[in-house]
Amino acid sequence: MSRMVGTCSRGLRAPIIREGDDLVKIVTDSVMQAQANGELTVRNRDVLAMTEAIVARAQGNYATVDDIAEDVRAKLGGETVGVIFPILSRNRFSVCLKGIAKGAKKIVLMLSYPSDEVGNHLIDIDELDEKGVDPYRDVLSLEKWRELFGYIKHRFTGVDYIEFYSELIKECGAEVEVIFANDARAVLDYTKNVICCDIHTRARTKRILKVAGAERVYGLDEILNAPVNGSGYNENYGLLGTNKATDDKVKLFPRDCTRLVEDIQKKILELTGKHIEVMVYGDGAFKDPVGKIWELADPVVSPAYTCGLEGTPNELKLKYLADNDFADLSGEALRDAIKSEIAKKDGNLVGQMVSEGTTPRQLTDLIGSLCDLTSGSGDKGTPIVYIQGYFDNYTAEY
Repeated sequence: MSRMVGTCSRGLRAPIIREGDDLVKIVTDSVMQAQANGELTVRNRDVLAMTEAIVARAQGNYATVDDIAEDVRAKLGGETVGVIFPILSRNRFSVCLKGIAKGAKKIVLMLSYPSDEVGNHLIDIDELDEKGVDPYRDVLSLEKWRELFGYIKHRFTGVDYIEFYSELIKECGAEVEVIFANDARAVLDYTKNVICCDIHTRARTKRILKVAGAERVYGLDEILNAPVNGSGYNENYGLLGTNKATDDKVKLFPRDCTRLVEDIQKKILELTGKHIEVMVYGDGAFKDPVGKIWELADPVVSPAYTCGLEGTPNELKLKYLADNDFADLSGEALRDAIKSEIAKKDGNLVGQMVSEGTTPRQLTDLIGSLCDLTSGSGDKGTPIVYIQGYFDNYTAEY
């Protein structure tokens, strides 16, 4: 009988991870226990993934608001600081903002609109049209914003982020002035010292500000990119990818993960004789069609992975073959013809019609998104994801 199951993604349970825990042992033990239970059988080219949260926890990669404040004072001068294009998130940004506010006398908070970079909306774009507001040109004060739109709460969190961020800044002892603009240069009318809080557009934002005459410009990726008083840090991403740990502490994105994934790969090979791929994953790269939120608040989907996960899929579009090349076939004849076509496909289908409609994304982004959806972010208790059949195709029978 032909095998009926293709790709299968399983969430594996693991102990609660603490600083200093041996992740190589914990992760491999979880896989081996699942195999001993008869819940999976390790095969070549399986993918084993672990969430970045347990890696950072095991590393003890944490920092306090005081650590952030000290770095901000040293780099921005401790006076008036522009904080531009932050995402609207209690988990992702609120503790970072506390640290920034504690490191300055005044914060000019510049929010993009109608939404932040990842799709959290301050206002529906149709309301901008109704009020005659041009988000590409208009710079609005807080007073003008309230006059036009009033007090609007986020549809999912129930939070008025304008008020929430403003109060948070004031509670940390800094003055606050809020403006709304999508041109980074607008902040320079208020201060020449700026922290760019956007994630995926940060390089462009910093470049624009420097050309326009900003004096000190840093991205979140340049705050805590080195330890402060023994704190955690991330040399590549700084505060990008952080999550709230407590009201006064953040967990940073993990660092130096390549050795970890390679060691796990090696250990599984020793224990099973099978060569699998291993990766660390964070946010998936997908968009919610209802809330319009793009999930990817981390700087990358995967900060580390084994070399077999390099590249993009190289797949034929079965629907195209069925509707075009083999439109006159059906049943077993169609199946055999498609299997034959798969068997002889070349190593690079880019630009060929037969691959049109397949997803031209990095394997790590695709698999990381699958992992993020599998493990969730709540109480499933499955920070390890085991994927089988991802690299199979229609011809695979083992």
